[in-house]
Amino acid sequence: MEAIPIAVFWSIAVWTLFRRKQALMYLFFAAMPFGSFAAVPTELTGGLTLTPTPIVAILLIARQLGSVRGLAQALDAALKASGLLLLFLFWLVAGIVTMFMPRFFAGAVEIVPVRAGALADTAMLVPTTQNVSQFVYISISVLTVFSFARLLRARPMRRHALAALCLGAAMTVLTGGLDLASQYLPLQPMLELFRTASYALLTDVEILTSKRVVGLMPEASAFGGLALAFLASLYFFRRAMPPGRLRDRVVPVLMGLLLLLIWLSTSSAAYLGLGLFGAAAAAEWCWRAVAAVRNPLLQRGLASEFWLGAAATCALVLIVIAVPRMLAPMREMFDVMVLQKSTTSSFEERSMWTQVSLHALVATHGLGVGLGGTRASNFAVALTSNAGLLGAAFYFLVVLQTLLMRRAPQGDAEGQALLSAVRWSYLPPFFTSLMIGTTPDFGLFNAFLYGIAMAIGHKGLQSAARRADVRRINDASRHRPSRLVTERSAHASH
Repeated sequence: MEAIPIAVFWSIAVWTLFRRKQALMYLFFAAMPFGSFAAVPTELTGGLTLTPTPIVAILLIARQLGSVRGLAQALDAALKASGLLLLFLFWLVAGIVTMFMPRFFAGAVEIVPVRAGALADTAMLVPTTQNVSQFVYISISVLTVFSFARLLRARPMRRHALAALCLGAAMTVLTGGLDLASQYLPLQPMLELFRTASYALLTDVEILTSKRVVGLMPEASAFGGLALAFLASLYFFRRAMPPGRLRDRVVPVLMGLLLLLIWLSTSSAAYLGLGLFGAAAAAEWCWRAVAAVRNPLLQRGLASEFWLGAAATCALVLIVIAVPRMLAPMREMFDVMVLQKSTTSSFEERSMWTQVSLHALVATHGLGVGLGGTRASNFAVALTSNAGLLGAAFYFLVVLQTLLMRRAPQGDAEGQALLSAVRWSYLPPFFTSLMIGTTPDFGLFNAFLYGIAMAIGHKGLQSAARRADVRRINDASRHRPSRLVTERSAHASH
């Protein structure tokens, strides 16, 4: 039975590969909620799980960078300080560290293996297949940034990207809803067809007699983090969407459902991420009201958002005063999942991972143990202990470059709104990853954010886009007779 969903996925993937470019982008986001599905049988990969999203990313990379022109543009961006040079240097340093450090420090540094029988166990550093697999994952993420930076230069493609983002959010809602309904309907056998990953899957955990919603992700924290990323992106990117049903009706419904599913995931990191999202939304509203007065897209909805937020706050205060018992289950859940989190065995275990990884970084004199060398419960610690201080420095410079990128081409209000959305939507999931990130891979969702920011803000890529537009116009004019020639021919025939 497992062969059926695999065959369906590959049929869709091959079909989209030969369709227009945006088809792969829609599949890219739609595949994200399937984080527990091995799209290639693990028996053929030696136990390595290849989920659908990295595979679609590889197809996207092949489509965008598989030609001479694509490689030339990627190389040009990789060698420019204002382009993707910092990301390229991060990739280069991470590769060198992964190649040499596990062998140089073999048997001399204590680590927490990325794949272990008991995750609380530690071991001595040795080269493993995880070094290769983690470098492959990082390479896919890096090349996906290059691919999106090239693909999203044109405005029509950016609009397709926003629609694809909505499709990914809808699939997240669908998979979360099916997992929630499986408590009451016989849906478990169908869901098990998509839970074929070789790593541990925590899909039947209960908190306070309530099942944690995991969708088709490995665990509740992964599902909550993905739902939070889509929620933040929809909220901030919707300002750049053209008016219509998608922006005005579909997006608000999706945001409401994502908010509900994040709560039902009972992930402490997602709960704190929701708080950060609220703070980011408030800060972004103030920034738009004061500093973005020249952009009509960013000014849209200021008054309605203020009154909606005020009404929601007043309603919550009235509920607390009039019917305090109504919020008792929510307070109890928050107390257990957040306030008492530090007393749980899970918190102690994850804290141990982070502590051992920091000691490994010190033991290697800041050089790192190589990608896949050790796990942590903090993305910054996982990245620094794996790629070393130099590699981490290059990566966080990439983050700063993305967040500080403010200039879109002159007159491009949509591009300016997209850059603003990248900055604000990046923050809540990033801070959440500092609590649950176990590997140094920055992920394909972030790859999209870095890529679209570079496509808009990098002058070289914008110049290439304008030249491509000019070429298309010239080609069309060569194949279409001019109006003057047509009129002369008609006059001659009379």
